Amino acid sequence: MTQIKRNKRFTALVLAADRTANDPITLYTGVPCKAIAPVCGTPMIIRVLDVLAASDLVSSTILCGPPESFLPACPELKHRIESGQVTWLPNLNSPARSAESGFKLLDKDTPVLLTTADHALLTPTTLEYFLNQSYAANADATVGLVKHEDMMTAFPGTKRTVTRLRDGGFCGCNLFTFNPRGRELVTFWRQAEDMRKRPWRLILQILGLRMVLAYLLGSLTLKQALKAVSEKSRVNIQAVILPDPQAGIDVDSVKDLQFAEMILTKTAASSHNQNKST
Repeated sequence: MTQIKRNKRFTALVLAADRTANDPITLYTGVPCKAIAPVCGTPMIIRVLDVLAASDLVSSTILCGPPESFLPACPELKHRIESGQVTWLPNLNSPARSAESGFKLLDKDTPVLLTTADHALLTPTTLEYFLNQSYAANADATVGLVKHEDMMTAFPGTKRTVTRLRDGGFCGCNLFTFNPRGRELVTFWRQAEDMRKRPWRLILQILGLRMVLAYLLGSLTLKQALKAVSEKSRVNIQAVILPDPQAGIDVDSVKDLQFAEMILTKTAASSHNQNKST
């Protein structure tokens, strides 16, 4: 096991697959695929790419999807691909397989940051925090998480997918890093893809009855869960708990889109008021 070295900058791999022509977000916004749906007037994928491009810790970006036929619907994205600012790959039939196709383009010693096109509220501060903590972790792979209680405090009433453990509930943030060995986790990811909404079934299939009983009885901690997955996969995995609950919000529904726009509007208004006061 080797940790991610600070002298190595990350290559960002962004998953931007189109789910279906009948995606509620595409129907609501009138665009051909979710990744280019506008959030406060800016396509969500452009918001993500802008944050990645501004980071000194990210050297390049690979985009898996959206389908090539949809690129003309987002001229800015098409321009960035044609100008070489972003490397485009066609998405495959699952996120794990799309990630694998991106990994194959990279040198074996290149650290990878994995995120998604629907992370429309990703900020430079959150990205820098996550990557710096990932550098510091003695790990092959890291996963960004937000405490559910922090999300409920910041955004009362919001509903997110939450894994409830003895030491609290945790929400995913669609932020991951991998060193070369950590990339082997894609095998586990394939198994998990159809069970994300059923944590106990995922734990049973991957970790066995003992762990699923611990989960169901409320005695399984985050540390125990990560240790068990690490031992099973032989990949050392560590969690990075992010301080900004906004990091746990992705745009996966029309309600999410409206919620994200509300947050961005409030943030812009607050920033404007601060600038006026100074």
